[in-house]
Amino acid sequence: MARATGIGGVFFRSNDPEALRDWYAEHLGLQPDPDGVVVIRWGGDDAGSTVWAPFPADTDYFGERSQTSMVNYRVDDLDAMLGQLRDAGVPVDDQVQAMDGLGRFGWATDPEGNRFELWEPAAGC
Repeated sequence: MARATGIGGVFFRSNDPEALRDWYAEHLGLQPDPDGVVVIRWGGDDAGSTVWAPFPADTDYFGERSQTSMVNYRVDDLDAMLGQLRDAGVPVDDQVQAMDGLGRFGWATDPEGNRFELWEPAAGC
């Protein structure tokens, strides 16, 4: 059985993502990478990480505009996880996205309508 192995990311809508990133950098020490996301490393280089990122308020990445945030779950086998969810009647997006150096991503929706992301990390992520 495929399973979630951790939280790969926490994403949320913001009216001013840049200003909010700056606020969190000043007050919590969350320093963004050049691409604007904060990567929180769990330990050594091979231990993994969690991405923290505000998105523009009008993003479609989360699905419905009423959803203010989205969690990205690290999974050990994306294809198996998506199959398990489909077999259980969970709404699963047909799209799977691969990003060089990062891994593969898929999406599904929980019973309350919250879209969530599944990530099978590339080696070293």
